[in-house]
Amino acid sequence: MSARGILDAAKARGVMIATAESCTGGMVSAALTDIAGSSAMFERGFVTYTNRAKTEMLGVSPDTLTAHGAVSEQVARDMAEGALARSGAALAVSITGIAGPGGSEHKPEGRVCFGLARVGCPTSTETQDFGAPGREHVRALARDHALGLLLQALQDTGDEPPAPQDAP
Repeated sequence: MSARGILDAAKARGVMIATAESCTGGMVSAALTDIAGSSAMFERGFVTYTNRAKTEMLGVSPDTLTAHGAVSEQVARDMAEGALARSGAALAVSITGIAGPGGSEHKPEGRVCFGLARVGCPTSTETQDFGAPGREHVRALARDHALGLLLQALQDTGDEPPAPQDAP
């Protein structure tokens, strides 16, 4: 995924980007800010690895964390919306997942939830199960998927906002 392509699309649309990352620890922000001049399109990144950080920095409800767990589309939604509300950005992506090692029967290693919040559009969420190829690989796949979501949102014509995707 080309970070330069994302920044070029954001510049063309006059859109600032924010990120809210947990399991990737800032990898999406790093990919975008590796490009010279990115400050014209990248507003800020939140690395919220703990539940406390998600609550304090992004306004994720403790009740949502208790009811659904940190690795859930509900928390990904709150993270993306919190990043949007707490920044000057018009587009925010969030990532929360289990990079490994570990996991459980209900939330296996490699499960990553994403949120995408845009001014004037419904927030969308989705879950990807990347399997258990190892921590480094899961984190890279999650970073690349989030970059893809940003690019897709920036390429959207805006005529019809995408329908939100809810957890099954």
